[in-house]
Amino acid sequence: CPSIEDKVVRFPDRERHQIFVEPEGVGTEEMYLNGISSSLPEDVQHAFIHSIAGLEHAQIMRPAYAVEYDFIDPQALFPSLESKLVENLFIAGQTNGTSGYEEAACQGLMAGINASQKLKGEKPLVLSRNEAYTGVLIDDLVTMGTQEPYRMFTSRAEYRLNLRHDSCDQRLTAKGLSVGLQKQEALDRLKDKLAKMDAVKDLLRARRLEEKSALQALKMPEVTIADLLEHMPELKAFEEPILYQVELDVKYEGYINRQERQISRFEKLESLLIDESLDYDAIEGLSAEGKEKLKKVRPLSIGQASRINGVRNSDIAVLIVHLDRGGRHGR
Repeated sequence: CPSIEDKVVRFPDRERHQIFVEPEGVGTEEMYLNGISSSLPEDVQHAFIHSIAGLEHAQIMRPAYAVEYDFIDPQALFPSLESKLVENLFIAGQTNGTSGYEEAACQGLMAGINASQKLKGEKPLVLSRNEAYTGVLIDDLVTMGTQEPYRMFTSRAEYRLNLRHDSCDQRLTAKGLSVGLQKQEALDRLKDKLAKMDAVKDLLRARRLEEKSALQALKMPEVTIADLLEHMPELKAFEEPILYQVELDVKYEGYINRQERQISRFEKLESLLIDESLDYDAIEGLSAEGKEKLKKVRPLSIGQASRINGVRNSDIAVLIVHLDRGGRHGR
């Protein structure tokens, strides 16, 4: 949120500004003034707060302050968050251009995991865009960079139907186990959950309700799993989270299947790997802008290359032809 002095400069046409006086808690008389964050000198803060109607005699317990930090171009990082310039240096947090607690925390987690993986001589853990919002955030940063503080919004994820909170264990438990951050018990619980979900779907397929199966009926917008419980008391043997996820899977099945086809195409491009030392100047047919952007980012796959601003579809086609001719790539 911009400070009050920034707002005055950026919006000089505004004649008024709303401030929210928020109680800090039941055990204190302190109030937080939401809407006037500031980095101005303390005496100036006293003056403008006392100029607000109703706050003429307010006592200021702690003055406002601002935090400044250096910014590192995240395009200088590998998807593992290791620096391309300084080997073994992993960089995470707001210094990579993000804003927000979760955005910084998820980078710290991934940088820590990959620093450990590097020490063990193992491959880095890189979450894909179709596996986690963390994967979307890091891919956006290292591939496209950012010109302003980056916040994670669901709209940034093109495969967000796959990124539901109720299915995160299905996407990430095995990966957590592979790097020592999950126990076998978690994987066993996941297998038990999936078996129960399959059992519920089998019951829904087998039960006929008038002209259709219960599974087909559940696809109708006006029918809920709670409605089916009245006709199928055997479903009460399953926990509510299991029934909830089955309901979502069934109702969104058509959309999910369509997205799975999109993911298959995405994964095909991601599987075409590019050597980070590839000489783009030696590839005929690349546009001048495409060469410049590819040399700066040095993508590790055709998929990542296709997401770089300024790299055209024709550049990607030329790159694929070059790799297919033996231009050092793997799958």
